[in-house]
Amino acid sequence: MRAALARKGAAALFDELLDADESWRAATTRADELRAATKSRGKPSEDERVAMLAAKAELRVVEAELAAARARLDGLLARVPNPPEASVPDGASDEDAEEVRRVGEVPHHGFPIRDHVELGDFDLERGARLSGARFAYRMGPVALVELALYRYALDAVVAKGYVPVLPPVLVREEAMYGTGFLPTEESNIYRVEPDGLYLTGTSEVALAGLHLGEILEQVELPLRYAGYSTCFRREAGAAGRDTRGIFRVHQFDKVEMFSYVEPEESVAEHERMLAIEEELVQGLGLAYRVVNVAAGDLGAPAAKKYDIEAWVPSQQRYREITSCSNDTDYQARRLATRYRPGEGESLRHPHTLNGTAMTARWLIALLETFQDESGAVAVPAPLVSLGAPARIEARQP
Repeated sequence: MRAALARKGAAALFDELLDADESWRAATTRADELRAATKSRGKPSEDERVAMLAAKAELRVVEAELAAARARLDGLLARVPNPPEASVPDGASDEDAEEVRRVGEVPHHGFPIRDHVELGDFDLERGARLSGARFAYRMGPVALVELALYRYALDAVVAKGYVPVLPPVLVREEAMYGTGFLPTEESNIYRVEPDGLYLTGTSEVALAGLHLGEILEQVELPLRYAGYSTCFRREAGAAGRDTRGIFRVHQFDKVEMFSYVEPEESVAEHERMLAIEEELVQGLGLAYRVVNVAAGDLGAPAAKKYDIEAWVPSQQRYREITSCSNDTDYQARRLATRYRPGEGESLRHPHTLNGTAMTARWLIALLETFQDESGAVAVPAPLVSLGAPARIEARQP
C-alpha cells in the first residue's frame, strides 16, 4: 500500500497514518485496562479503593488522549487517496501522461487562425465587470451551439442506458468528504457559509450522494446516471494559466456520466464509458487523443483516469475536454453505499465511475476547427438538428 501511495506522492501521509493508528491502538489498550481497573468484583479493600480512584483519574486523562488520537487518525484517513492501478504511468504532471491513441486528422488551415474569443460572442469584459475574472457571457448563436452540445450529449448517453438527472448543486459537507473533494480540494470549492453548504464543481458529487447510506440489491446494478448541472470551481492555483477565453472559468455547465457497478465489472465499465466519450467527439468530427493520466496527477478518489484532449488550432496542441475516472470503492466506502450480493453473503461496496460527456470547452475546439478564412464557423450537422445555427457568421471588428 505504501509503494502504491508513493506514486501519488502520499507515502509520508501514509507513514503518518500508521503512526497515528499505533498511538490510537495504544491509547485504546490503556483505556480498556484502566476501565477494568475501576471495577470491583466485591467490596474493595482500602488499598483497592485508592487504586480504583487513581485508575479513574488516569482514565479521564487517557480518554482525552484517546479522543485526540481518534480525531488525528480520522483526519489522516480522510486525506489518504485511492491508490493507483498498476496500469497507470508514473509521474506527477500532464506531461507524464501516457498517450493511448490519436484519432482524426489535425486540421491545417491555410490562413491565420482566429481563436474562439474572436470567433464567438463571448463577453468576457462584462462578465468580469459583473462577477470578476473568469466569468463570461455566451451570447447569440454561440449560446445556441452550447445548448445544442448539452442536448447532443444527453441524447447520446440516455440512448446508452443512462438515466437523465437534474441534481442539486448545493450539498452538505458529508457529500464533499464522501466523494473525496474534501479535505484535499478545499481550496477549489465555494462554500456558502451561512448554510454550511458547498457549491459542487461537478454533478459527480450529487450522483455519488444519490445512494448515500443505502443498501442496494445486486439486481439493480449496474446503475447509470447522466447529470446535467451548472458547476463552480475557484481554480485556486491557476493564476496566469489559460486566462484568455473560456477554457478555465469559475462557472460552467456540464453533462456527467456516473456508474455504480460490481467490483469485477469496473475495469470494463471504465472502457465502456471512455468509448462513449470517444463516440461523442467523433460524432462532431474533432481530432483528439486519449491519454492515461499519470499517478501523481490523479485526484484523491481516482485509481485510474483517461482524458480526451481535442486539438485546439489556435494553441497548436491537444487540450483536455473530458475526463473519465474509475474510483473503485473509494467513494462508496466513504458514503456508506453497499449492495447485497446474494442470500447469506456479506454486504459489499460497489465501484463508482464518472466521465465527462460534455462541457463548454468543446466550443473552443469546435469553433476553431470549423472556421473559414472569413472568420465564419460551419456548425456540425448533429448540433444543427438540435437547434444550433448551421453557420456562425464572422464577427464584425
